[in-house]
Amino acid sequence: MQYVTNLFRTTARELGRATLVLVPGVFATCAWAAEPSVPYVPTPQEVVERMLQIARVTAADYVIDLGSGDGRIVITAAKKHGARGFGVDLNPERISEANANAKKAGVIDKVAFYQRDLFVTDLSEATVITMYLLPRVNLELRPKLLDLKPGTRLVSHDFSMDDWKPDAHVQMEAKEKYGGSGGKSDIYFWVVPAKVGGVWQWEIPVSGKRQGYEVALAQKFQTISGSVKMAGRNVSLQNPRLRGDHISFTFTAQVNGEAVKHEFTGKIEGETIAGVARLSGGRIQAQLDWSARRAGKTARIGAAAPFASVVLDTSR
Repeated sequence: MQYVTNLFRTTARELGRATLVLVPGVFATCAWAAEPSVPYVPTPQEVVERMLQIARVTAADYVIDLGSGDGRIVITAAKKHGARGFGVDLNPERISEANANAKKAGVIDKVAFYQRDLFVTDLSEATVITMYLLPRVNLELRPKLLDLKPGTRLVSHDFSMDDWKPDAHVQMEAKEKYGGSGGKSDIYFWVVPAKVGGVWQWEIPVSGKRQGYEVALAQKFQTISGSVKMAGRNVSLQNPRLRGDHISFTFTAQVNGEAVKHEFTGKIEGETIAGVARLSGGRIQAQLDWSARRAGKTARIGAAAPFASVVLDTSR
């Protein structure tokens, strides 16, 4: 539904003058002024409900809507799913309208709306963030979103995040779109990934001996790859996966002359990972707890780092 938030900020910053911006079905003029007036484009109610469904919103969630317009996303999240939250918008008329709509819907105990710049809004309380912003605004906002707590869910109507590929992308027909003329709506969904790039080390008992492991992970958003160093040998990881703060990967390595499959799953908490390891081979069958610690500096989340950037001694 969203108010085309901070269109003023991005266009005027680049051009330093009034700009005509074309949104499908809507002409929005924004000026270089302290109090910009920008028309909003509502998200059709059917798209609102699908967005909340894709994000799996429940009563345990706190929803923040960026560019909240008449408030329909946060209000629907509260009324249909029991969630709490708030919306922000630059237009005071939209804020008054949204708060009136919340009162009419009987959810003023769960939601609120504020006249506020989304770029300076504290988003740390959110478990779900919704938005209908322009591509340039999405990209400017992206670093702030990537710094949110891993596992935070993001849903965007119509606009993506460029090379940060969505975890899910749904296209649907929206009869209410463009003032009732109808059209297709795209819904993009992401889960904020933990920062796992770098080198991780741990030891586990294998066949009665402590075995050291060193995994080097390269990360680009939620996509990870890497290799493991064990007993002086390097092996590529198989099926590495990262979703929020949960990670899993497998590899097969020689242990006492036997090929042993290693399966690791764990939860990332800052500089540590804790979880379960499963080992399977002809003479080895084991399931045990494991805990890894990151060595060195945390790598950037948006760009893959070379594995050889850190060299560590694992002999201890």
